[in-house]
Amino acid sequence: MTVDPLIPGGVVSLSGEAADRLLAAGSGDAALLYLALLRRGGQADLNTANRALKWSGERLAGAYDALVKAGLADKTPPAPSVPVLEGADEPPEYRAEDIAREMGDGESPFPGLVGEVQRRLGKILSTADLKTLYTLYDYLALPAEVICLLVSWCVEEQERKYGPGRKPRMPQIRKAAFAWRRLGLDTAEAVEAYLRRQSALNSREGAVLAMMGVAGRPAVDEERKYISAWVEMGFDDDVIRLAYERTLFKKQNMNWAYMNAILKKWHEKGLHTMGEVLSKDSKWRQAAAAGQPDAGRVNDDIQWMQEFLAREKAGEEGK
Repeated sequence: MTVDPLIPGGVVSLSGEAADRLLAAGSGDAALLYLALLRRGGQADLNTANRALKWSGERLAGAYDALVKAGLADKTPPAPSVPVLEGADEPPEYRAEDIAREMGDGESPFPGLVGEVQRRLGKILSTADLKTLYTLYDYLALPAEVICLLVSWCVEEQERKYGPGRKPRMPQIRKAAFAWRRLGLDTAEAVEAYLRRQSALNSREGAVLAMMGVAGRPAVDEERKYISAWVEMGFDDDVIRLAYERTLFKKQNMNWAYMNAILKKWHEKGLHTMGEVLSKDSKWRQAAAAGQPDAGRVNDDIQWMQEFLAREKAGEEGK
């Protein structure tokens, strides 16, 4: 027997048979998704329903599968009204009427989101700005809470790079939003965990730059990419400094790609602490003493290590 799970109309109603099937399914998520779909007037738009639920994609898919098993949804999910991040698809060209309709919806969180974004940016959003914000809300289907966190993060990043009072423009916020969406940052919990990692990286970034004699500015994007990779690999600051010293010894100036190659090689060998690297250096000494073919390269490394340790010792004595 075919059951129409989405009952149209202004009243959210549920048939007895549909209720029985939901109860038999025993899935709270399936029941919530069913209600969210009903609340949209019978239009099975998963993106729109999920704006109310604020779930991850995995949780949404699990709930929909439970509805399918209960005979309350088609096996193939209905295509969303606007495809999200599929291939080279571009967001739709929203019209002023689209924004006005959403702003006039007494149950939509969008008007409140607009007010909060304006407060955080310290300005009234233009029509173009509102269309950009609506793209994040409707096309990317990001919850209002996530968008607020995104805007605050963009403000902090702009001030970190360019000084107090500097505010990001909406195109910059849009670019960051698409990046977050690709990273799966579509819940407040995921965003908060990501921001904790970013805060730790910012702190570590300053320490690494200081080792290289860079002060008074944040890392540029290319430098930040390298430093982030080294932090993810699990290197101690002392080992990063060691790689920096070796780079200067070999290249006579700073070369980020060369330094990155040193650290990647150590990472592949499982050398992440000063003790592990120095232990490896003792093997180089043994190779040189045995007169192996690469003794010339090994002796260069020994010279570099001796110079580094001498500088370290002089620094300690000068404290």
